[in-house]
Amino acid sequence: MRLDLASTVIASQDLPWRATRFPGVEFKLLYEDKATGLFTGLFKWAPGAELPYHEHAELEQTFILEGSLEDHEGEIFPGMYAARPAGSRHIARSPNGCLNISFFLKPNLFFSEEGEARPFER
Repeated sequence: MRLDLASTVIASQDLPWRATRFPGVEFKLLYEDKATGLFTGLFKWAPGAELPYHEHAELEQTFILEGSLEDHEGEIFPGMYAARPAGSRHIARSPNGCLNISFFLKPNLFFSEEGEARPFER
């Protein structure tokens, strides 16, 4: 068997939650390809947590497991899926907390008050 073709299986319950630079938002890294920016993460949001204004550098896909997320387009709940195209921008909030899995082709870009774009840091 070729090891480079073996499946990657992760017991996510054994992974630590990692803090982000955004209060109340933590994640577990499920998969990452540093060469391309591809990233899959399990995200946990505290009630009232918010991701500031950001741009999706490439397609982002999100599936809600528990709670909800909202932005200017509305709120998504457990069992719902959202695909956000490259170039789309928004502020994401979780009014009551959330657990979601998200798939990124490239990290999101977050803007400072001076307008400088910084990628999401893992």
